[in-house]
Amino acid sequence: MFSTLEADLRPGQGFGIFEIGTSLWNLLDTLRRNPHVYPQIDIKYDPDSSAITPIIVYIRPHIDLLFSRKQQRLHTICIRKLRDPHPPVTVQYNNIVLSSKDEVLRRVGVSRAFGPTYPGQELRYPGIWFSFDEDAIAEGMKAPHAGDRMQEVKRILISQIAPEGQVIDALDEVNENPVMAGDLARAVVKVHDGVTLYFYPTATSNPLHIRIGETTAQDLTLDLGPPLRVHYKEDERMTIHAAAKENQDGDTGYFYNYFQHGMDFLLSETTHVVKKILLHTNVPGSPLFQRYKRCNWEIEGKPEDDEDDTPPRKRFFDRFETISHFLSPREPPPSMLLDRTDDEEHLVLPNATTHLHGYDGIILEVTDLSQVVSVMLFK
Repeated sequence: MFSTLEADLRPGQGFGIFEIGTSLWNLLDTLRRNPHVYPQIDIKYDPDSSAITPIIVYIRPHIDLLFSRKQQRLHTICIRKLRDPHPPVTVQYNNIVLSSKDEVLRRVGVSRAFGPTYPGQELRYPGIWFSFDEDAIAEGMKAPHAGDRMQEVKRILISQIAPEGQVIDALDEVNENPVMAGDLARAVVKVHDGVTLYFYPTATSNPLHIRIGETTAQDLTLDLGPPLRVHYKEDERMTIHAAAKENQDGDTGYFYNYFQHGMDFLLSETTHVVKKILLHTNVPGSPLFQRYKRCNWEIEGKPEDDEDDTPPRKRFFDRFETISHFLSPREPPPSMLLDRTDDEEHLVLPNATTHLHGYDGIILEVTDLSQVVSVMLFK
């Protein structure tokens, strides 16, 4: 028997612990740590375009969460099955109970709590609307009687408040808000050099430059905080493909894992300087999904001339063939297979194998669907 789910409505902002703008990585981590509160969770996405698919997290039976395609941030919250007692849900607004196992939310109750609004099949207010249809897709269904004051509310939807004169679409990205403060907004890659990091709030945060061969472990700790994990490199299988000099230096190194930014840094064991940088795309269905937050990376090319202020770039959602041609106009190099389950005896994944394509200063990890799931930079 699960306890009652009690939460406050915050139009344009959230419902209980669920806040508009929260990253998919953070929210799923919260749910994973509270299985007794949220025991039934399903994740749905389009497997054919999983790099930029909208993601829906179903928390049975009451809450559906829609995440944006590129940023993977909470876009819309849907509260439904308000009368389902397994478990019961209590919805409050301004310390007033709107709906509970003993209180049925009706059209008249919404009007009393939120005031007048424009006529229609739903009651819409800035950042929140109330639907009298059971399902999310009401098209083709018989319309309820809009004038019935005793109509029972079936669903409550919360999303950002649209700017003046605009309408928010379900496929739009989430506008920057305070929930994102301190998160990584984007990472601009320069091959053979490193990466420039831009954080929220974008208007006031200074870019941070991480350079291969220059930035130290101490620099990373001062600028990014301590890593969530320090992992000493033990897998030497790739050394068979390395240059002789690299094989002989004996410096295996160690990783700083910043899962919350979607990044890893390989540091020298002797000089403690950054040797390699890894950026992760967090593609649903890929072997490393949810281990890292999505890093919104883009690879910057060379400007066409000295006066070009907008050098060409390719982004994480571009197909492998497009990025490959951007890095090298020739045919893509031969790939090596990487099976992420090799070290996990009892782990079975439907798409465990990826392909590693190496270029001058950069390696792309690619799925069978031509989606780049990670980028590794080196000199």
